[in-house]
Amino acid sequence: MMMKKIGEVCELVSGYAFKSSEFKLDSQKGLPIIRIQNVGNPSSDFVYWESSYDEKFLVNEEDILLSLSGSVKVDIWKGPKALLNQRIVKIIPKSCVNKKWIYWAIHKKIDDISNIGKKSIINNISVNELKKLDIYVPNLEQQNAIVSVLNKAQELIDKRKAQIEALDQLTQSVFLEMFGDPVSNPKGWPVSNLGNSIKITGGYAFKSSEFEDVGVPVIKIGTVNKGYFDFSTLSYVPEITEKYKKYIIYPGDLLITLTGTVGKEDYGNVCIVPNNFKYYLLNQRVAKIEPIKDFETIYLFYCFKQKKFKNMLTKLSRGIRQANISNEDIKSLMVPLPPLFLQKKFAEIDKQINREKTLLQESLIELEKIFHSLMQRAFKGELFNDKCM
Repeated sequence: MMMKKIGEVCELVSGYAFKSSEFKLDSQKGLPIIRIQNVGNPSSDFVYWESSYDEKFLVNEEDILLSLSGSVKVDIWKGPKALLNQRIVKIIPKSCVNKKWIYWAIHKKIDDISNIGKKSIINNISVNELKKLDIYVPNLEQQNAIVSVLNKAQELIDKRKAQIEALDQLTQSVFLEMFGDPVSNPKGWPVSNLGNSIKITGGYAFKSSEFEDVGVPVIKIGTVNKGYFDFSTLSYVPEITEKYKKYIIYPGDLLITLTGTVGKEDYGNVCIVPNNFKYYLLNQRVAKIEPIKDFETIYLFYCFKQKKFKNMLTKLSRGIRQANISNEDIKSLMVPLPPLFLQKKFAEIDKQINREKTLLQESLIELEKIFHSLMQRAFKGELFNDKCM
């Protein structure tokens, strides 16, 4: 295999330490500044620069960017023309390499790159260390062929994700069509105090020493906080003992996170527990909301997913830096109360859409497995060989 240093096949341009005191939150004439939070997320909020700058810090669409601090990410920039801030590098491939090949090569090495930074207290990677990292570089003809295969595989994955997102949007549209916004209540439903109709169960304060590699899954804040059920965050305990029994959670239960950071979106998030396990256990600072009358679980789930409704709850949270939602905060919410038969009808529609969504998600998992296999073979030199080219 032909291995080369990144510095041999690419020019690395480090971002500039623009003065934050001169940032503009909005600008008609300035350029957006790409900060670490914008890498991989060009729709996130920008700050702007209206003063002079060196053109080497300009970033254009399709440029390759790599963040060097915190969460290490590589991205092909899809945002507007912008300026590159410190702790991000622009990677400019030399003529001997395909730009997309370099992107995929660095994508494959992202864990190795991240591990370089873990030598320090804060995850920081130096450009000099990055330049010394070995990557597989076959001849240009092979690069082009492999990039074509990987791009097509990624397109299939992106298309499947878009289909899943479209189904999510469909359910959201059906909810608003049937019930309207739960805050403004345009359909004029009677309003009920949520505390009269629900039971709230908090989680258990598990100790990390209780966790093992397999067993009964334990749901934590991170499992719920993305607005969907993140299996990668689960921990496990060997069995359900007597002290755990009141914290058992079942598929279909509605969960909400109670703790986060003031000013951020990392609390007050909800999800429905999936049926991948027969039962789960609930960790502290996550709560189960259980309707005991008047409301269907799935109706409440979509109420909490509405941004304005969630904001009503997070405004009640307490804390200076760490935000905390109490059971009483949740119970104090006033919620429109449409007829139960209409809520049940919506629950059935949601179930039908979720059946379609499950099929797409299963297909997505298979596509991602295929893509991972292609990546492994490509960077071991097994996808194509010189005799085939």
